[in-house]
Amino acid sequence: MKVLVITGSPRKHGNSSKLADEFISKCKNLGIEVFRFDTAFKNIHPCIACEKCHSGDGSCAFKDDMEELRPRLIESDGVVFVSPIYYYGMNSQIKSAIDRFYACDAALHKPKKAALILSFADDTMESADGAIASFNGMINFLGWENAGIIAAKGCFNVNDVDNTSYLKDAGELAVRFKEKL
Repeated sequence: MKVLVITGSPRKHGNSSKLADEFISKCKNLGIEVFRFDTAFKNIHPCIACEKCHSGDGSCAFKDDMEELRPRLIESDGVVFVSPIYYYGMNSQIKSAIDRFYACDAALHKPKKAALILSFADDTMESADGAIASFNGMINFLGWENAGIIAAKGCFNVNDVDNTSYLKDAGELAVRFKEKL
């Protein structure tokens, strides 16, 4: 079993990163092979809709760190997206990577499990609605199964997630994820 965890947080020890760490740790304890791709620390050019990927050999016009992600994305059994909420959506770092899925779109339409882990400052779910809708639309389009969503609200400061049940939830999501793989 191979799980790809794609993170967007530019804070190495922030709330989203801690949730990703907990999910990954539990996956490894369960014998799941995990590859983590931290988009905030990668060189990912935004898609410019040039359509080069849909002509010729299917390669993207940009030679950047998506070349590292693309094969792992295609071969994974599951994909977990982890992002802080920035202005009612996933942040631009992870969104740039997701937009570039277009280049390998045909190869992604196969059964996979997917999960979403979000952290955000607000105390209401309204701030996460856009990201959740985007995630659900994407996985429905790709034919992937939703294995779960964690929306860690009220987590603005770097260590806010530490005193919540969200870290435990991330570990439990790993268990549910394995059951679905």
